Amino acid sequence: MLRKVCCSRYSGGILPYLLGKQNFSSAAGSTGSQPPKKEVLNHADVPIIDYEDPDYLPLPEYPMRPDEPLEVRKQRLVYQSRKRGMLENDLLLSTFVAKYLKDMDAKLTLQYDQLINGVSNDWDIYYWATQVKPTPPEHDNEIMRMLKKHVANEQRDKRLRQPDL
Repeated sequence: MLRKVCCSRYSGGILPYLLGKQNFSSAAGSTGSQPPKKEVLNHADVPIIDYEDPDYLPLPEYPMRPDEPLEVRKQRLVYQSRKRGMLENDLLLSTFVAKYLKDMDAKLTLQYDQLINGVSNDWDIYYWATQVKPTPPEHDNEIMRMLKKHVANEQRDKRLRQPDL
């Protein structure tokens, strides 16, 4: 039934897509009404085009809140650590915050706020914390050292889900 619905609704059907095969038509050499089709397995033949970001697009700056009370800042950081948009950082940062944030003073809390909100790319935070890429000097501080130690997980804690609130 599913195959009949999928194949009748769409020209190529969804079944080839689910199986990892798709047909792409080639514009060159097509003389008849039906262009010849090229079968692609697992998209290995499809080139990936990566463009550099243009220089004229400014990165949005996160508005710092210098007069924010410490407890309010900590509550905001708990939320922001859990909702990063990528599961890897959600797990690492939420477990880090659950373990260390309650004991952080205002200086360390500000450093953590600048780390997770000042960097425009979450993958950078992930690569620095996992030591895949070197940490730039402006973010190489006490918080980053604590985060790297937390990520190393010497105690072999299970971090399969975010801690309860």
